[in-house]
Amino acid sequence: MERQGAPLGPYRATKLWNEVTTSFRVGMPLRKHRQHLKKYNNCFTAVEAIDWLYDLLRSNSNFGPEVTRQQTIQLLRKFLKNHVIEDIKGRWGSESLDDNNQLFRFPATSPLKTFPQRHTEIKKTNTEYFSKDKDGIFKLRNLSQKTSKKRGLHFSQENTEKINHERITNEDLEISPDNQEISQEDVEEVWRYVIMIYLQTILSLPSIEELLNPNQVIPQYIMYNMANTSKHGVVILQDKSDDLPHWVLSAMKCLANWPRSNDTNNLTYVGFERDVFKTIADYFLNLPEPLLTFEYYELFVNILGLLQPHLERVAINALQLCCLLLPPPNRRKLQLLMRMISRMSQNVDMPKLHEEIGTRSLMINTFSRCVLCCAEEVDLDELLASRLVSFLMDHHQEILQVPTYLQAAVEKHLDYIKKGNVKIHGDGLVVPLPTYSYCKQISAKEFDEQKISTSQAAIAELLENIVKSKSLPLKEKRRKLKQFQKEYPLIYQKRFPTTESEAALFDDKPTIKQPMLNLRNPKLHSLRY
Repeated sequence: MERQGAPLGPYRATKLWNEVTTSFRVGMPLRKHRQHLKKYNNCFTAVEAIDWLYDLLRSNSNFGPEVTRQQTIQLLRKFLKNHVIEDIKGRWGSESLDDNNQLFRFPATSPLKTFPQRHTEIKKTNTEYFSKDKDGIFKLRNLSQKTSKKRGLHFSQENTEKINHERITNEDLEISPDNQEISQEDVEEVWRYVIMIYLQTILSLPSIEELLNPNQVIPQYIMYNMANTSKHGVVILQDKSDDLPHWVLSAMKCLANWPRSNDTNNLTYVGFERDVFKTIADYFLNLPEPLLTFEYYELFVNILGLLQPHLERVAINALQLCCLLLPPPNRRKLQLLMRMISRMSQNVDMPKLHEEIGTRSLMINTFSRCVLCCAEEVDLDELLASRLVSFLMDHHQEILQVPTYLQAAVEKHLDYIKKGNVKIHGDGLVVPLPTYSYCKQISAKEFDEQKISTSQAAIAELLENIVKSKSLPLKEKRRKLKQFQKEYPLIYQKRFPTTESEAALFDDKPTIKQPMLNLRNPKLHSLRY
């Protein structure tokens, strides 16, 4: 299966399903098997299918190495339910599949899914979607006309490249010397226009309406999410009834700052942290809808197509804008959840929360469904959500910060409308498109060097966490450092270039050998004066 995955656009989850099932059907090795003294041709065991599909999913950029063997088994069960495969006797649907030597085969029918009918209103033009009524102040026109064909662009305040405005003849223009008053409704319309055209450009789509109805963009949400934040960038809610319950916030703070939380002064017990984690998980898993909401499912699934090394910056910028569309309570919950699970995954002092699964995998498997899922059951939901949550964990600080360039673009638009007052007879005001900048392309060698330096920085940070941990007993700290020195000797040597620097960490004094006794007879002095 190609690493670039299904193309961007509507019904991407269905396209990915068809891609995976086709690749599985074409690539899965078939051979002769014997079972109960009988031979079966062109079939495979469940173990063989799990092994092959597991490697396929992990090597695909849409799912990545975070895919677990259990998730692969769940997908094969969905294959069996949807008649992509059947057991050796032709049964499917209600049958089960486990990690064993049970035999399966491919049916003669096609495994591909048809695309559902889109339940949308009659498609309107961009002008109709974004324009005011005839008496309105301005109209936002031709949203889809100026879209970059390169997907490697991102937005910043530096190195901006301005897009030329539409060429309009002087005969069509009428310059008004007076400043035009702009209503709050007009301001909101500019916010909607600007964020949609940025998204359309980032995703390289001919029209953003394929994924996002303009009515789903609520300017008040965007404006609130950008204006009402704490010093850490977290949304502050005016209506506290929409916030997380106090007991959930306390539990999240407890695990995020473990074991230094101020809320854990009470005596704890063995397994305390597991019970606290279960309390948090139960709350989020019982939310009525995912944090990214059902209506934005297609939008976020499409961004998964950008989660590739050379498109990482583009994906961050796209997610940064998409998360601004969320209702403020959802955005706040997402911010606090990502901060907690990211800290827990990197915390070397965090006790093991599961007997078989590591902390990072546990965080992803537990919270993926409460972050992203479809209103109607989609067979790849779990894998897609896991991939997105993994990326959010690693880049949540950038993704969930306020993009200053968006505010600047809106202000430019409003200033143009207010001071420029360029009118077109019978067609409202012409609004200039936002400015864009393009990311600098780097060579494969530079990319590999950056990847190595980034990973080494993360390993060095892990070493510092061990060194500065005040909760680790000295014996345990020595053991961890010795293990680290064995695994990463160069990084360890850079941190502790001499034995004295290492000894200083534990306040060890170098052992001083006693001088040997002088063999010559010492002179005896009289005690008398």
